[in-house]
Amino acid sequence: MNQLWFGDNLAILREEIATESVDLVYLDPPFNSNANYNVLFKTPQDEAASAQVEAFRDTWTWGNEAQWALDEIMRRGGSVASIIHALHSALGESDMMAYLVMMGQRVTELHRVLKDTGSLFLHCDPTASHYLKIILDAAFGPRNFRNEISWRRQSAHNDAKQGRKQFGNVRDVILFYTKGQKWKWNTQYTPYDERYVKDFYKHTEPDTGRLFRLSDITGPGGAAKGNPFYEVMGVQRHWRFSREKMHELIAQGRIVQTRPGAVPAQKRYLDEMPGVSLQNDWSDIKPASGRESLGYPTQKPLALLRRIIEGSSEPSDTILDPFCGCGTSVAAAQATSRNWIGIDVAFHAIKVIEDRVLTQFPGASFNVGGIPRDFESAQRLALKDKFQFQWWANYLVGVQALKEIKKGPDRGIDGQMFFMNGPRGWGRILTSVKGGQHVGAKSANSRR
Repeated sequence: MNQLWFGDNLAILREEIATESVDLVYLDPPFNSNANYNVLFKTPQDEAASAQVEAFRDTWTWGNEAQWALDEIMRRGGSVASIIHALHSALGESDMMAYLVMMGQRVTELHRVLKDTGSLFLHCDPTASHYLKIILDAAFGPRNFRNEISWRRQSAHNDAKQGRKQFGNVRDVILFYTKGQKWKWNTQYTPYDERYVKDFYKHTEPDTGRLFRLSDITGPGGAAKGNPFYEVMGVQRHWRFSREKMHELIAQGRIVQTRPGAVPAQKRYLDEMPGVSLQNDWSDIKPASGRESLGYPTQKPLALLRRIIEGSSEPSDTILDPFCGCGTSVAAAQATSRNWIGIDVAFHAIKVIEDRVLTQFPGASFNVGGIPRDFESAQRLALKDKFQFQWWANYLVGVQALKEIKKGPDRGIDGQMFFMNGPRGWGRILTSVKGGQHVGAKSANSRR
């Protein structure tokens, strides 16, 4: 059964995901870029600016949580602990180190839940990719590193900065590891470029207009390699085909002789070639835009996730994304007949994924876990994370815009709902979420 989880992925991995139960892990964790991301919400009034709300904070600072994570890693020991200890010695109690201990804990759990034939793809950028790679080397073993994939996410002019004295950043890094020496792999291809076609497919078949090139059919190594010796079109050679296969190809018109006495060759049609096997430099997939874009920060294109999933898993396999954001990995898994598990700490992300799956795949079946279903669980969420409690409570009543970001105080307004108000146009209902111990009429009257 497909499963969507709201909550801290470390706790969910440890408590809910069984050992060796996942075929492929894709994760796109925060990059430690010190960015604050906002999601846009459109209001009914054309003249009104879109409401914004901070979705998540892509920044980490050293504090109690980071220290606890470091202590836990060191208590557990092993290769990851050794690398984390070395990094801590070099980087100290820095923001980067806070990010790395968080990732160290989770990488260890992701290795545990992967099957022996499983693969992991970690999507990051150059801010921390070099540190993450050595943590993955420790968790998975250096021999199980497969590729550093470069995805060109934007064109150069989009990253230009006035007076910048360094090269523009236009790529993300995807680190590909396997759990063992045997893993699932489906070769993928990209089309030949125009120059290659022009240089090698120089012949055109008159009757069909099909482009083809001529391929050598002599047997390399001669008799020593077991290649048969016989005559074809007046030419005696060791050939790479048996007599029967050669006669079959001649009958099909696939063996040609360009002039009398020339060594025969085989026609290779362009339209029968699969293309170039996929390399580790991906520049053919553009960022999410147009109808695909959900307005969600850091959204990745569906084609990127389909390529990863189809290349390293089979239908009915289980795909796990512990930082699933707006659910592109979930949508790609659903579209390719894979089972999936998605986890996110932001309640808004869970609602985005629910809506996305049900809209794009009517009738899709999945469970949602971790969402408060009673007073006690709602109270726990309020105590743990008041921000996420606010999101959850607003969604319960159907809020359409959350906490407009403006200069100055927000007067306690957390959300808005809109309704038709006759000749007056659109009316608004304001919401204010309170999760403290002392809530009364004074709180409501202050919104007037």
